[in-house]
Amino acid sequence: MDRFLANGTVNVAQSGEGPALFLFHSLLSDRASFDAIIPKLSHAFRLIVPELPGFGGSKAVRGGLADVADRMAEAVRDGAGGGETIVLGNGYGGFVALQMAIRHPDIASRLILADCGAAFSEEGRQAFRNMAAASKARGLAAITDVAMRRLFAPEFQAGHPDLMRDRREAFLKADPEVLQAACGQLAELDLRPQLSQVKVPVLVLVGEHDEATPPPMSRELAALLPNARLKIIAGCAHVPQLQAPAMFLDAIGDFLPQSLAAS
Repeated sequence: MDRFLANGTVNVAQSGEGPALFLFHSLLSDRASFDAIIPKLSHAFRLIVPELPGFGGSKAVRGGLADVADRMAEAVRDGAGGGETIVLGNGYGGFVALQMAIRHPDIASRLILADCGAAFSEEGRQAFRNMAAASKARGLAAITDVAMRRLFAPEFQAGHPDLMRDRREAFLKADPEVLQAACGQLAELDLRPQLSQVKVPVLVLVGEHDEATPPPMSRELAALLPNARLKIIAGCAHVPQLQAPAMFLDAIGDFLPQSLAAS
């Protein structure tokens, strides 16, 4: 069931009962990237899965990543209802969740940051600049192959043609200006000086073969956060919850306050 939070600006899907668990999607995907793990999680949690600002039915935000984070903080407070709140972010959603936790220290009781980091290498920054420039010059179709390669390893793509067709279609529905702005924000981002402000427990996850946000970024993130642990998900790339949902659920299971064992 969809509803709007944050003064009607953030469209979310909600299911299940229990503590609030928010799932923030990546830049090159959409909230459907969580579909494979929602049935299991909804037995133990009240799942709230937003479309991030500028995606789907959610209104875009003027400004940078901090403004996106502030909008999502408003949505989280609105949807959580004052109870225990967990936020899981994948890729861009992880950067949004991390920026949100820095700016709003009481927003969540714990965080799961899957395939993100605190800052990109110069090579990583340039990749975002190149994607933004190419999409602006030639449209999203010109960077679809690059986007899919950042999400999934070539052998996974070859073995899952139906899924890849779905993911390509989802990517092409994105607002080019929103994507270009986000690429520019990520190309300049460096949250490392502020990580000491995040006091809540954090689980940092990364796919072993993630090329978009490589494992060294997650290692650095986990090392700089005051209360974090790191898990590497074997054989996966940038969206492990979609590529290997059972492995992903196993990786987060002992970090969550509610047991998934009986669900």
